[in-house]
Amino acid sequence: MNTPKENYVIGVDYGTDSVRALLVDANNGEEFALSVFEYPRWKQGLYCNAAKNQFRQHPLDYIEGIEFTILGVLRQCPDVAKNVKAISIDTTGSTPIAVDKTGTPLALRPEFSENSNAMFVLWKDHTAIKEADDINHQCRTWGGVDFSKYSGGIYSSEWYWAKVLHIIREDQKIANQAFSWVEHCDWLPALLTGQTNPLTLKRSRCAAGHKAMWHKEWDGFPSNDFLSKLDERLSVVKNNMPAETITADEILGTLSQEWAQRLGLSQTVLIGSGAFDAHIGAVGGEIKPYYLSKVIGTSTCDMLIVPTAETQNVVVKGICGQVDGSIIPNMEGMEAGQSAFGDIYAWFKKLLMWPVENILSTSEILDIQIREKLKQEISSKLIIKLTEEAAKIPIAESGIVALDWMNGRRTPDANQTLKGVIAGLNLGSDAPRIFRALVEATAFGSKAIVERFLSEEIRIDGVIALGGVAKKSPFVMQILADVLNMPIQVVASEQACALGAAMYAAVVAGIYPNVNEAQINMGQGFEKTYYPITENAEKYEVLFNQYSNLGNLIEKNSL
Repeated sequence: MNTPKENYVIGVDYGTDSVRALLVDANNGEEFALSVFEYPRWKQGLYCNAAKNQFRQHPLDYIEGIEFTILGVLRQCPDVAKNVKAISIDTTGSTPIAVDKTGTPLALRPEFSENSNAMFVLWKDHTAIKEADDINHQCRTWGGVDFSKYSGGIYSSEWYWAKVLHIIREDQKIANQAFSWVEHCDWLPALLTGQTNPLTLKRSRCAAGHKAMWHKEWDGFPSNDFLSKLDERLSVVKNNMPAETITADEILGTLSQEWAQRLGLSQTVLIGSGAFDAHIGAVGGEIKPYYLSKVIGTSTCDMLIVPTAETQNVVVKGICGQVDGSIIPNMEGMEAGQSAFGDIYAWFKKLLMWPVENILSTSEILDIQIREKLKQEISSKLIIKLTEEAAKIPIAESGIVALDWMNGRRTPDANQTLKGVIAGLNLGSDAPRIFRALVEATAFGSKAIVERFLSEEIRIDGVIALGGVAKKSPFVMQILADVLNMPIQVVASEQACALGAAMYAAVVAGIYPNVNEAQINMGQGFEKTYYPITENAEKYEVLFNQYSNLGNLIEKNSL
């Protein structure tokens, strides 16, 4: 091992709204500098149509972001650039993009620079519901292998092949010009190394296994026969991508001359294979076997690792996949999650802010400056006040039960056509009572996932939480602990995903022999544990049954 001051690594975490780079001392995990960049085009709402569940991001947002943030952390610590050993990246996913023969995203070519179909199709884009239905139907009826077997048995509109199929059906120009399609977590590391050729570009085991139906059982991606029955162009896409996948502890290459110059780093800096944010966040949050790691933010991603030897012939139904090595090598990585969590609270806030935005903003009584100050004050205090009042309301007192399907249901049993529901309203139903019911609904959605794992004989020994909601809302976290009837440990690091990427960078650099050693030496521990209150847990068991019955009724009648 090198002397302590010589071991710096950078973890880069691409989220939904922004990217952050974290400069870390690999010897002890100390976080030296953080830089954050909000995507400017995304912030303007470009290329998106929320009414159609269309969410796209321009590759320039990503390129500008990595340059800004890495330069930002190095500017804060100018003497360490020469001692940066490696960079690893995590991103949202499935977030694929169409590329040409050089691996250049079509959106970076002038003729497609404003075409939304040429952009990265963000994880939460649900425009491919029809295509997901077609894939699921074919998996069950075509007479060959059910390629959705290790994807929980239900392929989602949020995933790779559904999104690719949707775009090539919808946009002939993109279909004609797309040589291949690449996940965000694969493209960014390839860009930094200058190795973007789609024919040789290395694919992440995490992305391919969880979102593109890659599995060792059928030697890679789904067969050409299967893909061609959906659309012949899908088999062309498959033929233009290697069948091999690599885990996040493997070296992708070194910084290219161009990017070394742009970032002010040496060309000897190693670049690790990419992976998805929640999976890498679980590593940063010190996940261990049979502990459910919950990344709780706008949505949730739930990660579980089980020794591979203990999952022989075990196939868990209705989750987002189980993939050997997707989180930690030699461990079966299992993924689940909710399509909306914090997004539901944000929706309710936006709903209540409507008169402020549309009436107060045009008031003739107040001048412009006072209007803006009032609007900002109300916006900043609204959730805080709702939380204070909701906390005073006894469990089950309101009679309101809600379903957390405002953005469809990811797991268990993906169904993106489902809608949210608020039931049991009366003339006494006020904003705090509805808000409490929405918080309880998100907790019930989490419990439904836990119940699925347990019913499939996958035990859960504890829960680890990370992400914005976990760090900022004791009210939500206590309800979640009560509903799950399990203690929940909250990760201390504010940047668990970026820290997890830094841990993998330390392995890539050879500072640690494996990610387990990196976790032991670089982990920051836990800042708080929420313990379930027995009386509350018993009451929530009754409410959860009501939630489940309501969900069954709504789903049955929405078919």
